Parts: sequence; structure tokens; C-alpha cells
Amino acid sequence: MLFLYNLAIGLLFGAGLVVSGMSDPAKVLNFLDVFGTWDPSLAFVMGGAVLVTFLGYRLVLARGEPLFGNRFHMPTSKDVDARILVGPAIFGIGWGLGGFCPGPALTAFGLGATGTLAFVPAMILGMWTARLISESSAQSRPT
Repeated sequence: MLFLYNLAIGLLFGAGLVVSGMSDPAKVLNFLDVFGTWDPSLAFVMGGAVLVTFLGYRLVLARGEPLFGNRFHMPTSKDVDARILVGPAIFGIGWGLGGFCPGPALTAFGLGATGTLAFVPAMILGMWTARLISESSAQSRPT
């Protein structure tokens, strides 16, 4: 049953990405091209997402536990280190070059967008490499 809930939530998320235009790399690239063909409409999508997240987190975290799990998995570290700075920078560069971030890339891949045929395998390779580096550095740290 949990699989069906996750499937429904994923389909809803994907539909939101398609309706908002986030799965179209041209829409994203035009949003990032401030000195060229700038399209500010994506700012409304992002603003709406921030508002829904702000309210949704307060509503959900006010519950004792999640609906489909036994506890919330919240970050415990508040340190700003190299990983926090370098990871988002790499993410942003990839987003700016390709016009996709992971969710929209998978949605566009499912819709057969040609750009995703190279982007999604490269994204998976990058995620796998990042995990290897993270696990390797965790093992080399003194305890």
C-alpha cells in the first residue's frame, strides 16, 4: 500500500512540474538568462513552492509523526562546510547548463524529451560518484 501512496505522490509532483513548465529546459534557461530572453514567470512557480513548503512544514511537523512512517528524518547538523558550499554550486552549474534539476529531468525523461537521454544518465553517474566520495571521506575521518 505504501508503494501506491508514493506512486500517487510522485505522479502529483510530476504533474505539477509539467503544468508549471519546470520540465521544459527552455523555460528554466530563459529564467536564468537575465540579460537575454529573460522569462520571469518561473519566479511565481518558485514563490508558490516556497509558500506551500513554508506552510506545509509547519502543518506536517505539528503532527507527532508522519502519516506513512514512524518518525520524521530531519537534518541534525547545522554546520556550513565545504560539502554544503560545493554541492549546491555543482548542482546550480548543472541546472544552468542543462536546464534540468533532478525532478524535472526524470519527469521530462518519462515524457521522452531528447535532452534527458544524456542528462539523466549523467545525473545518476554524478549522484553515484558523490555517494562514493561521501562514503570514502566518512571512512577516512577519525572517530
